[in-house]
Amino acid sequence: MAPVTDPNTLSNYHSLVTKNTTVNVALNFETKTVSGHVKLDLNPLADAVTEAVLDTSYLDIEKVLVDGKEATFTVKERKEPYGSALHIPLPESPKKDVPIAVTITYSTTDKCTALQWMTPEQTSNKKYPYMFSQCQAIHARSLYPCQDTPAVKSPFKISIRSSLPVVASGLSTGAHQFDNGTLAYTFQQDIPIPSYLFAIASGDLAAAAVGPRSTVYTGPEELLKCKTELEGDVEKFVEIAEKLIYTYPWTTYNVLILPPSFPYGGMENPNITFATPTIISGDKSNIDVIAHELAHSWSGNLVSNASWEHFWLNEGWTTYIERRIQAALHGPQYFDFSAIIGWKAFKESVELYGADHEFTKMVIDLTDKDPDDAFSSIPYEKGFNFLYYLDRLVGREKWDSFIPYYFKKFHQKSLTSFDFKDTLLEFFAPDKEASAALATVDWDEKFYAPGLPPKPDFDTTLVDVCYALADCWKNADATEFEPKPSDIAGWTSGQLVVFLEAITDFEQPLSPAAVEKMRETYRFLDSENAEILSRFLTVGLKAKDEKIYPVVEKALGLWGRMKFVRPLFRLLNECDRELAVETFKKNEDFYHPICR
Repeated sequence: MAPVTDPNTLSNYHSLVTKNTTVNVALNFETKTVSGHVKLDLNPLADAVTEAVLDTSYLDIEKVLVDGKEATFTVKERKEPYGSALHIPLPESPKKDVPIAVTITYSTTDKCTALQWMTPEQTSNKKYPYMFSQCQAIHARSLYPCQDTPAVKSPFKISIRSSLPVVASGLSTGAHQFDNGTLAYTFQQDIPIPSYLFAIASGDLAAAAVGPRSTVYTGPEELLKCKTELEGDVEKFVEIAEKLIYTYPWTTYNVLILPPSFPYGGMENPNITFATPTIISGDKSNIDVIAHELAHSWSGNLVSNASWEHFWLNEGWTTYIERRIQAALHGPQYFDFSAIIGWKAFKESVELYGADHEFTKMVIDLTDKDPDDAFSSIPYEKGFNFLYYLDRLVGREKWDSFIPYYFKKFHQKSLTSFDFKDTLLEFFAPDKEASAALATVDWDEKFYAPGLPPKPDFDTTLVDVCYALADCWKNADATEFEPKPSDIAGWTSGQLVVFLEAITDFEQPLSPAAVEKMRETYRFLDSENAEILSRFLTVGLKAKDEKIYPVVEKALGLWGRMKFVRPLFRLLNECDRELAVETFKKNEDFYHPICR
């Protein structure tokens, strides 16, 4: 395998690697801190390694033990955006492959970037506080000292003491040792995982089974609705992915539906996907989000990018598998339909950065950069389109034989784009026809060319009807067009989104009268699907339809996801600044700090 260089860690992971991680901490909702100790079993990769260097960010380090004996340590000056390196001298030159136990007693601070602490007001029943972690890409170092690089993986033993129920990225081994209103919730993660996949959440949680190996966790009031939405379907997704790759290796696939002020879509933490409540739409129309996070169980979680410069290996593969799951469930046209929607987002991201920008390449240079700054749809869609290009180049049947081979070869490992290339060429070497096809690939161009690649020839059947109906509305006031509910009969939520987005792209917005006609005919305001409702509210705001304003005001008090909140506030501000300010002030405590 190609040597890994991760420019986004300060740790000396080329000298020692973490073989086991034990986290034993307590949560304090009053001080909004996590404190306790972490034990890292570090394996020297050579004789006579003189020190361990770990990543930390805004941590208070109290004490360090090396093999049970108190040791000196130095926390170096902060280096943005990577934090402060923790240097621990190692006594008596250690021997290669003889593990060293380093135990660090510490506490997080109010500057911790991995943890979000929610007040009771930010939860749906407004009774108890709530906390959750988000460690990707380089925030684990603000939660515990570690080698914060996806190049290093280790099994975890986790104990979290809290006054409220806890979930974490491992298999639950129970709750123990009641003490002063708290319990220690313990978890075991035997599959080695990188630091960014360590996850915890604690709050007023209830649970219900939604499949033979799946449980949904959420607030007690939302439990029945979430159970109904996910029941039966999660297992279908798992079984389709297993046929494409191989047996699901993590034992359980659970989903935590976070409070409504959670600002993101989802995070693929092992054993427990963290998901936005906006996927619960009452009609199962948004649960394909689960297909993406589930696909990460293989691509990203089991087989990981070795540094964030190769992030397309996580997200490109995951997007490809997600679309194969959709095609198996709904038919092959859905693969293309989803890819067309993805291409639109890809194009918009490239336009936002500029077509020559470093972050529009597939393999990027993150030296002295924050990986979060490079986050966009590009690694997802450029990665997907490259894999789809290879799929068409060698042929679907042959490509499908490569998929399990790739995921077996790098099982529990991290790799670079160059490892991927070598493995692909090695696998197809005995096949003259496939090898000849792969010889035509310009790898440097694929990896390093900025901007958009050539657009594949997608099947446009499912989008054509959306654009055709949108065209009918273009001059709805001046033409004989009479909309009917049957116009959208049998459409998927994705098709409704494409239709509404086409209308929001009109140079001349609809008139308020046309918006009212659309509302009455298609009944978009009856939808509980945030993807559809937010798009229709956008159409109404662009039309300056005052009848829509109270609905927008109400929606902004129910959703905290940035994807919906920010665009609606911008448009409401243009329509009625006073109402926008009033709505924001009313919901300020509900919104997550990232969203504000």
